[in-house]
Amino acid sequence: MKKIILVLTVLLFTVSVSFAQSIEAKIRDFARNEYPNDTKMQDYVYKKQMSAYGYMQTVTDSEVKEIALREYYNDYAMQQYTYDKQLAAKNYMKTVTDSEVKKIAYQEYPNDYSMQKYTYDKQLSAKNYMNSVTNASAKAKAMREYPNDYSMQKYTYDKLVY
Repeated sequence: MKKIILVLTVLLFTVSVSFAQSIEAKIRDFARNEYPNDTKMQDYVYKKQMSAYGYMQTVTDSEVKEIALREYYNDYAMQQYTYDKQLAAKNYMKTVTDSEVKKIAYQEYPNDYSMQKYTYDKQLSAKNYMNSVTNASAKAKAMREYPNDYSMQKYTYDKLVY
């Protein structure tokens, strides 16, 4: 029994070391491809990528991690950037209060929290603007043309009035 445990431990260690070397080699290749004639930049990219790889191994939101992996499969630094940006936007979207505008943002970008946030903020600003305008006929025309898009209502209203 002790022999089996020892063999399994050695095997697991060997696989772990092999995997770590494979990641390091993959990142070295990535750095060489990015800067084929600049070893200082290769070293910089390698360190940045290794740090980001380590970070991505510790993240906890699997849905957001999947978004980052899908967008930047081989670039760990961009995965980290995307993960952080998407996670912040996801948390922001949990706090928004206008359910109608939130629905618009979600329908436009169901799998991208950063774009949901951008769309929500843009649509909410335009909705508030449209609630404050005074030219009733231009407002009615803009709302008729774009009943579910406050940004386009604002654009249309401004085009008609100014």
